[in-house]
Amino acid sequence: MAEKQHLYLVDGSAYIFRAYHRLPPLTNPEGTPVGAVYGYTTMLWKLAQDLDAADGPTHLAVVLDKSSHSFRNDIYDQYKANRPDPPEDLRPQFPLIRDATRAFSLPLVEEPDVEADDMIASYALAAQRAGWDVTIVSSDKDLMQLVSEKDGARIDMLDTMKDARIFIPEVEEKFGVPPHLLGDVLALMGDSVDNIPGIYGVGPKTASKLIAENGSLTAALDAAPDMKKSKLKERLLEGREMAELSRVLVKLRCDCPLPIAIDDMKLAGIPPEPLAQFLETHGFNSLLKRLEAGAGSPGRTTNLDPAKADMQGAPASAAGNAQPLPEMPPVDLSAYECVQTMERLEHWIARAADARLVAVDTETSALDAISADLAGISLALGPNDACYIPLGHGGSDMFADTPQQVDRDAAIQALKPLLESDAVLKIGQNIKYDINILARHGITVAPVDDTMIMSFDLDAGRSMDGIGGGHGMDELSERHLGHTTLKFKDVCGTGKKAIPFGEVPLDKATPYAAEDADVTWRLHAHLAYRMPGEGGVRIYQRVDRPLIPVVAHMEREGIKVDRAELARLSETFAKEIARLEGEIHADAGTSFTIGSPKQLGEVLFDTLGYKGGKKGKSGQYSTDQSVLERLANDGAPIANKVLEYRQLSKLKSTYTDALQEAINTRTGRVHTSYSLVGAQTGRLSSTDPNLQNIPIRTEIGRQIRKAFVPEDGNVLLAADYSQIELRLAAHMADVDTLTEAFAAGEDIHARTAREMYGEVTRDTRAQAKTINFAILYGISRWGLAGRLGVEADEAQAMIDTYFQRFPGIQKYIVRTLETVRERGYSETLFGRKTWFPRINSKNQAERQGSERAAINAPIQGTSADIIKRAMVRMLPALQEAGLGNVRMLLQVHDELVFELPQTDIAAASPVIERVMADAALPSVTLDVPLGIEIGTGASWDDAH
Repeated sequence: MAEKQHLYLVDGSAYIFRAYHRLPPLTNPEGTPVGAVYGYTTMLWKLAQDLDAADGPTHLAVVLDKSSHSFRNDIYDQYKANRPDPPEDLRPQFPLIRDATRAFSLPLVEEPDVEADDMIASYALAAQRAGWDVTIVSSDKDLMQLVSEKDGARIDMLDTMKDARIFIPEVEEKFGVPPHLLGDVLALMGDSVDNIPGIYGVGPKTASKLIAENGSLTAALDAAPDMKKSKLKERLLEGREMAELSRVLVKLRCDCPLPIAIDDMKLAGIPPEPLAQFLETHGFNSLLKRLEAGAGSPGRTTNLDPAKADMQGAPASAAGNAQPLPEMPPVDLSAYECVQTMERLEHWIARAADARLVAVDTETSALDAISADLAGISLALGPNDACYIPLGHGGSDMFADTPQQVDRDAAIQALKPLLESDAVLKIGQNIKYDINILARHGITVAPVDDTMIMSFDLDAGRSMDGIGGGHGMDELSERHLGHTTLKFKDVCGTGKKAIPFGEVPLDKATPYAAEDADVTWRLHAHLAYRMPGEGGVRIYQRVDRPLIPVVAHMEREGIKVDRAELARLSETFAKEIARLEGEIHADAGTSFTIGSPKQLGEVLFDTLGYKGGKKGKSGQYSTDQSVLERLANDGAPIANKVLEYRQLSKLKSTYTDALQEAINTRTGRVHTSYSLVGAQTGRLSSTDPNLQNIPIRTEIGRQIRKAFVPEDGNVLLAADYSQIELRLAAHMADVDTLTEAFAAGEDIHARTAREMYGEVTRDTRAQAKTINFAILYGISRWGLAGRLGVEADEAQAMIDTYFQRFPGIQKYIVRTLETVRERGYSETLFGRKTWFPRINSKNQAERQGSERAAINAPIQGTSADIIKRAMVRMLPALQEAGLGNVRMLLQVHDELVFELPQTDIAAASPVIERVMADAALPSVTLDVPLGIEIGTGASWDDAH
């Protein structure tokens, strides 16, 4: 019987934009941007290789958009009108991407005035009619209309981002209707990206429900006159014409002429030429080496040289920006060993000691390192050279089988010399977690490297997805190794059927656990190679790496909270919330759910008739804080009460209730978890519980801080950097007036008021204080006007006056923005880079948001670096002074919190002050002194 034909149609346009946002700017030897070209090349190569390994297609073609015009523009001139022009550095890459496709010797389909989706639809249905199976490589919802099965020939989709197949059940699950009705749903809900109007206020759920209940768009619209009076009925009646137009726009054209016969799309492997010539031309040397070796997916390499790519327009070297990254074979899950005897464990320990470098990972029963049980430990000494050592596996009931495994205590004693040896570098991904787990078993893991933090120090902010994103192991593995890791849910399940890792059978636990160590080892080889050439060594070695054990120790210390005081506060807040709820309902004249933005908006703007209500695309009024504050300023008492209601509700749920639950039953203390990669500028962030968002200046916040207390006989000490960002701004902007004021110990806000207004009053000082901080965040005239309650023109006049009196600040802002626009990143005084990929965006909101962040990042980042350096030096300094009983517990913004005996206050205070004041030295000498404010008391609040 003849082999069934299977055509794969690749939505190449989607690949292009994914590739563009996946990598930073790169240039080829001629200086032409090729970041998207490189990403597209690796993605296409990986796809072809994966499909070949899976014995997938017999035929394959790539489909691209040839032009921006199609028949839809003739029907509706606003079609895709909202789409911004392609970024300037992407435009010259389009023809090179076409060259890349041809270099793979793959058919390329692109027709003028015809969208790629229509070509895909025409080919897919033609192949299906011929009895072929078809797979569309895309996740585009418009193409899901094609998913079907006829006479045994099926059309499905492959989402390579999620490695998931999409067939009829998946479409029905996502949209509530079968694929042949999806166009009707899309016509109702519209599409803001393509500017398909749909019907205003009808979202995906409503659209799906209407089509499912009525069977078609026409039937749903015909049923509208008989519906009960409602906004939905009005919208359906008023929007019929737009819905019918939208149905035409979303309908895929299936009768386009086929420029290449499907029989000519046969996939017969990728010949080395002309691919080799293409790779050589554009400086993709690491990919070329793999092609010549006939091995590996190019997705497992990364071609970065930001030292060259950062400088737009700078001449490139003959080598372009290729980096010969370490050669590694593909991940082989079958290669890992499950270590079940002491003999084999000693074998691995000896090899690790000889290797001088080992990747380490722990598997546990929970995410909380302070309470989780140890299930096992993984080690990796190289690619596919990894093992898993189960230590706590077995069923939860007494009759469950316990697999053969090394005795936990014996294994810990055997591993301890290796994990504590100064001669062996231990590598981890978020190794702080593993340090804390192993510390509870008497092991002090050192020295260490952390691939998560290495990635952050190289690429903070580089991801187009947002702040500091993309440093988790799964993401790094995809990006740098082209490898999709096993997921926790794949071995432990989800929901009610989920089991602890210790109950996972060893044949499943071993590949999952050992893969983590293997991937970590590979990532370290890649990131360590990049570090010197991309300027990451200084910030990593001098600031972040030494901080890892310090923060881990602080997490283990925790802090005591007064459960009775928290319970009392919860009860007080509950009574206040109930009182406010009653008053809000009385003001509204009706009962409603205050926590529902939809109901609140209707009460404020429909029932009570307040002006200025604005609805989003969903048809729902905005009721965010800025809206409520505006209403309050306009004299709406209900708005103030809702703001207070929200604050109390949040504080009750987030702190007074949650902190009681967070008390560790073993230690009796609360143990927050700090992230070294959670804030783009390098500041530490705190979770589970978050101790950094407790209001500082409000009475309610003070009450919560009163619940943080020391053990009997001790006190809490709070040491806070005073106005550190203003001091750094005076230094970095070289503002003599401010520098002199800080050196003389003046009230900086009073000095600013005098410079701006000629006099110091309570009002002028308050305005000066607001302006001092707002300017450093790149605030606009409208933003400052909102903060000060003045008109925009008056706010602009204040900004102008500020810049006249302190011209250095304006020069700093201009210089910083010019540098970031040119290089793509800002830099702190200690060399920490923060990337701003949207700094040159044509989208005004994106560009201005990046500009504001870029102005502040060097200052806030330097502040973060300084307090980190103080933290690293603090405990050794206290130990040297004989103050071993002083414990550092918390870091919150610019503040460090300690617990110490009452008798040590006099000796400890000057040591803490000196370490914090000198933290920048010797790397950076500041023109201004760093002021430190220290207080002590019987609670965190009393220490202020």
